[in-house]
Amino acid sequence: QLQLVESAGGTVQAGGSLRLSCAASGRTASGRTFSNLKMGWFRQAPGKEREFVASINWDDNRQWYAGSVKNRFTVYRDNAKNTVHLQMNSLKPEDTALYYCVANDPTRGELHYQYWGQGTQVTVSS
Repeated sequence: QLQLVESAGGTVQAGGSLRLSCAASGRTASGRTFSNLKMGWFRQAPGKEREFVASINWDDNRQWYAGSVKNRFTVYRDNAKNTVHLQMNSLKPEDTALYYCVANDPTRGELHYQYWGQGTQVTVSS
C-alpha cells in the first residue's frame, strides 16, 4: 500500500525557515501512485485538533492554504521524485506542531485524505 514518510522537521528560531519533505512509495488501493494523488499537509499542536495546512492537486498543481500560513508557506511537488514539500518561511512559535503528510486518492470520489504519514516535528522557538 501507499506509504508516506516525512522528513526534515527540526527546531528553528522565530522568523526562520524550514522545508519539510514527504516521500511516497507504493500504490493506493485503486492502484494510483504519487503522481495521480492530491497531496497535502496537516499539523497538530499539543492539546489541539489536527488542522489543515496546505494541499496541492495532482493534475493542475492548484494549491490551497490555511489562512494562518498563507503567504508564508508554499507546497510544491516533484512527481519525478515522488516527493511533496512544504516550504515554511517566517516561522512563528504558533507553528510548532507535528506535521503530517497526507494523500487523497481521487478515484474514491472522497474529499478526505485516506493516507497519512507518521509525522515530523517542527519546533519554533521564541
